[in-house]
Amino acid sequence: MLERKGAKMQGSPNKYEDIEIPEISLMEMLEQSLNDNPQKTAMTFGELTYTYEELKRNIQRVASGLSKRGVKKGDRVALMLPNCPQYPVSYFAVLSLGAIVVQVNPMYKPPELLHVLNDSDVSAIILLDDLQPIFQAIQKETGVKTAIEVSLKGPGEFDSLLNDDGEPPQTTIDAKEDVAVIQYTGGTTGRSKGAMLTHYNLVANTLQTSATQVIKSDDEQERVLSIAPLFHVYGMTSAMNLTLYRGGNIILVPRFDVEEVVGIIERLKPTSFPGVPTMYMALLQHYQTHPFDISSLNICTSGSAPLPVEVINQFNAITGANVAEGFGLSEASPVTHRNPVDGLQKTGSIGITLPNTEAKIVDIATGEEEQPTGEVGELIIRGPQIMKGYYGLPEETAETLRDGWLYTGDLANIDEDGYYFIVGRKKDLILASGFNVYPIEVEDVIYRHPAVQEAAVIGVPDPYRGETVKAVVVKHEGAELTEEGLIDFCKESLSNYKVPKLVSFVNELPKTAVGKILKRELIASETTK
Repeated sequence: MLERKGAKMQGSPNKYEDIEIPEISLMEMLEQSLNDNPQKTAMTFGELTYTYEELKRNIQRVASGLSKRGVKKGDRVALMLPNCPQYPVSYFAVLSLGAIVVQVNPMYKPPELLHVLNDSDVSAIILLDDLQPIFQAIQKETGVKTAIEVSLKGPGEFDSLLNDDGEPPQTTIDAKEDVAVIQYTGGTTGRSKGAMLTHYNLVANTLQTSATQVIKSDDEQERVLSIAPLFHVYGMTSAMNLTLYRGGNIILVPRFDVEEVVGIIERLKPTSFPGVPTMYMALLQHYQTHPFDISSLNICTSGSAPLPVEVINQFNAITGANVAEGFGLSEASPVTHRNPVDGLQKTGSIGITLPNTEAKIVDIATGEEEQPTGEVGELIIRGPQIMKGYYGLPEETAETLRDGWLYTGDLANIDEDGYYFIVGRKKDLILASGFNVYPIEVEDVIYRHPAVQEAAVIGVPDPYRGETVKAVVVKHEGAELTEEGLIDFCKESLSNYKVPKLVSFVNELPKTAVGKILKRELIASETTK
């Protein structure tokens, strides 16, 4: 039986004690919660609720139905759904058969969907009925043999699986070798790659994350506000897998609409919120003009992209629940670092390593020489949550995984207390007149300006300086700010070579599904001018 107990902090620099991670499948991990909490609420979706007993029955029925449609161990099954009850049911049903879940962004256009389906050799897909036209546009170019529609408006094809009364076949799973999920990288700097995450990787990261935060609820059941998409690695682990493992109630929200979310917070009183920066920014902006009761939240975590320091400070001030910023990536299931939920938190830091996780800062040139405290270098990580490799890409795998270490491509430093600070991506580093400029440092200053809603800093070609610093800014509605005014503001806090020489104002910034700014699109627009 799995013991759900926290990991203790030890020593200086700060570090969690290691925990025991059993070699079991994700379905075996879930079974304890299914059996221990039959009458507790497992999922809430609008006005609908589902108990753990109902969740277990639905997983078994869908697994049986999929098996009868030819899905077997090793097959790749794509899920193209928003956050809804059918997602966890389908996810665990596929895994129980020993098949592999391929996570698909419902916002994909036909060419993007075609790439993922063919790249991962998908043979079956479970998708929202509204997305059928996108799939049909490329279906004949894929190897998909089975497509099952989910309707959120009434009875649909998926319901035939829920009505299956057969028994799913028993499958033996090698937790360390068998891939559970192919998780495509965000593609913020290039074409997305399929990270192969084993059952052991995902069980490990669920247990590692659980060990760093204590359940805080009057009835000892967490109510987790799950807006981060479950198809994204952050939502999958920090919302779905973690909540269901801990016997919590996952409040499924299919899209982020700030007024709808505020209504859910006030009505359902969630106790935990694994959010992303754009969500925290929107909730903060709404609160400032329309205050609402957010006091039920006692655990707030942030991932997927850096959260501006100014936003953290303001959100903490109005809620009293300190946002614990962390760090992760698709290749690491995803969480590797986190500010302690109960303990020393450092604003602007991604925190300390999770239990059973090692990290180092190495030189950028060779990736072999460990850097001293405070020096910037590439962050590399080793632990049980690190992927098996990229699907079908042995050269890229060898470049990213070296001697068991994951080379993240992120630039960071570590302080004397063992807290890590991300300063940017290697590919985002701006070299202006021979000086290194880290965009996140400039962005943090820009976010302090009261007229700024969002900002991204990029390097653009410059015949004299090599590259020059450009800020792309979204202003608050009705706010007044000029290029000269923002540049003068930055001069008060930044060395001259870091100050943006160019500023452009836009209505919105291009983003991924979880709100990560797509800087490659901003850079591409500059090169086509």
